[in-house]
Amino acid sequence: MPITTAVFDAYGTLFDVAGAARLAAEAPDGAALRQVWPHLAAEWRRKQLEYSWLRAITGDHAPFDDVTADSLDWAMAAQGLDDPALRARLLALYDHLPAYPEVPATLRALHTKGITCAILSNGTPAMLRAATTAAGIADAFAAVLSVETVGVYKPHRAVYAMVETALGVAPSQVAFVSSNGWDIAGAAGFGFRTAWINRAGVPVDRLPHRPTTVLPDLSEVPPWIAA
Repeated sequence: MPITTAVFDAYGTLFDVAGAARLAAEAPDGAALRQVWPHLAAEWRRKQLEYSWLRAITGDHAPFDDVTADSLDWAMAAQGLDDPALRARLLALYDHLPAYPEVPATLRALHTKGITCAILSNGTPAMLRAATTAAGIADAFAAVLSVETVGVYKPHRAVYAMVETALGVAPSQVAFVSSNGWDIAGAAGFGFRTAWINRAGVPVDRLPHRPTTVLPDLSEVPPWIAA
């Protein structure tokens, strides 16, 4: 079957998850973060993913905004930061993460080719609405699907199954696009064709299911689907 639908992960794929810490550090009052923001951003993201996986395994689900706040608290403590105002600023910035530069043109190219675009994300509906609106891309998606519908995080199969239900497409018609290797493995195991956006040039994860293709950024997605 030809690909009719492109489904995007949000955080790390469409939106730069390091953007909140970077923007806070660049602000006039961001001196406390100037030297440590890359470490804070990396630890924040690492704990965010770890907590989502642990909650999926244990069945102790909490919304992604809670998980994001918990992981930020850990990351700030690890950097010796105890600043409630900075914490609030970082969480507010996370709701308005910058999109990667090639995102708008990629979405326009896919629409020109008649490809339906959607998001499938760990984020809550409110988080995803805020992020897509801030980036000016909210109207580009036929559906914005959140794991809150099924109450478990990726890479649980129930998350990927939402695409079939919401969009009425078979897995073989879907191109799933993510910067997260573990997400790509889960989606490939479900039956989607997958494009791993490997911005950092790291090795492929040693998991049972490998990506259909590996791309350096999102600008390569439309030509891959066309081919």
